[in-house]
Amino acid sequence: MEMTINADTLMLLAEVLSALGVIGGVILWCFKFVQRSRHQAEELKAIRREQTLICYGLLACLKGLKEQGCNGPVTEAMDRMEQHLNQAAHDEEHE
Repeated sequence: MEMTINADTLMLLAEVLSALGVIGGVILWCFKFVQRSRHQAEELKAIRREQTLICYGLLACLKGLKEQGCNGPVTEAMDRMEQHLNQAAHDEEHE
């Protein structure tokens, strides 16, 4: 059995290899996109936890100021901070 390779065979082989390369590239791009999205979601969760901790610290500082006799904007800021933290806690329950 003798096999001959001509220009048409080479062109067909090149087309098949090109198509496989494109398909492989698209699959790789999709995989990397999903991985990047997951990584960003994890980073956002960490940032949210950190911001929540900062808010609790700020609320503690405001309560300390109120105990020392500061009033007015301190009370307003404290009320708004408590309202925000309560609302954020309820939003996390729904996610």
